[in-house]
Amino acid sequence: MAEHRGAADENIRWHDHPVIRQDREQLHRHQGAVLWFTGLSGSGKSTLAGALEQALHQSGVSTYLLDGDNVRHGLCRDLGFSDEDRRENIRRVGEVARLMVDAGLVVLTAFISPHRAERRMVRDMLPEARFIEVFVDTPLSICEARDPKGLYKKARAGELRNFTGIDAVYEAPLAPEVHLNGEQLVTDLTLRLLDLLRSRVIIGS
Repeated sequence: MAEHRGAADENIRWHDHPVIRQDREQLHRHQGAVLWFTGLSGSGKSTLAGALEQALHQSGVSTYLLDGDNVRHGLCRDLGFSDEDRRENIRRVGEVARLMVDAGLVVLTAFISPHRAERRMVRDMLPEARFIEVFVDTPLSICEARDPKGLYKKARAGELRNFTGIDAVYEAPLAPEVHLNGEQLVTDLTLRLLDLLRSRVIIGS
């Protein structure tokens, strides 16, 4: 089986196509990029990513939001929550995001992605300056008080193992492009991110 896979890999070639990313970006009238939202469960990643996508969509920007729960319904439904499976989950999402950027989309992702190495892996997949790490920095006590899915309660009760922030580590970004206070209003944070995208000429003014 291993030999068969190796032989198959030797016959796989990347195909360049006549329509390239720059052509698609010209059609969309904006650049493709990934905004990678990271933070603890309950930090507000998904809420903020959704608000930003809505604002971008209303401005005519072509977007797609990749949400942690949603991809586990299909793309990553075969994966668990071990360190190995979590890394593979992020790798797959990174590959999908890379293809979407090549399609000229502004991609928003909402994943805990607790390890710096995994986030670096995705950054390295993308063209330079097209990966924007957004750290939604919300204190654990606030995240736990919100607990929208009841996951912290289960983790504290020992019903949920390997839960980030309780019995699994979260490695905060050391130098994210954007460091947000997750206790601030979503509307204010959304405006800040829109300003960032304009300043980087990802979207128009």
